[in-house]
Amino acid sequence: MSKPVIHSIVLIITIAIAFLFPKTNLAQYDLQISAVLFIIMFFSRRLINQAGRLLESVIFTLVILLIVSTTGNTSSPFFFLIYFLLFALALLMEPIIAITVSFTLMIGFMFSIPPNQEVGTLIPVFSLAFLTPFALLLGQEYVRIKNDELRIKNLEGKINQKQEDTFLFLSLMLKNHLKNIKSAIESFMGDHELHEIKRNTEKMERLIEKFENN
Repeated sequence: MSKPVIHSIVLIITIAIAFLFPKTNLAQYDLQISAVLFIIMFFSRRLINQAGRLLESVIFTLVILLIVSTTGNTSSPFFFLIYFLLFALALLMEPIIAITVSFTLMIGFMFSIPPNQEVGTLIPVFSLAFLTPFALLLGQEYVRIKNDELRIKNLEGKINQKQEDTFLFLSLMLKNHLKNIKSAIESFMGDHELHEIKRNTEKMERLIEKFENN
């Protein structure tokens, strides 16, 4: 399975656990559990690199949903944290995750609403659908920027390597021909040495011109 599919499954399970949590006896320890989760996230950022973003996403999702679900679900004064969660997941994970999480949250909140409730209680739930495209676009833009930065970094590396090759070529070529010219000057006795100096000079010019053209 691809990464987005695995991440989606993990977050769907996380959301399901968060919605079932208020129905358990552990609901009274929500603050303590949230504190433990933040501690785990703090140490995991130092010890884990590969799965760090997934773990952060799971912990953020759990903590925010625990707060919202234990303070009234759609009528919670902290429901706005769900909006921040969507944007955070779009940046931490693949942008498509925002759609999966939003759809799962909408289903979870609709099933958690008691029967015979006013239509107004569903407004926060449906607002997630309108916010999801913005989170998706933000995530895609973030990915594009990161890819551009990586591409620029690779180009800079290639340019630096080419500059090093240029300096090495010029250094070896000039050093070799200057050595020949110096030797010809030191043993100068007539036209033969003068011809040798001219020959090395012309060869240097041709090599430099050839290198510039390449």
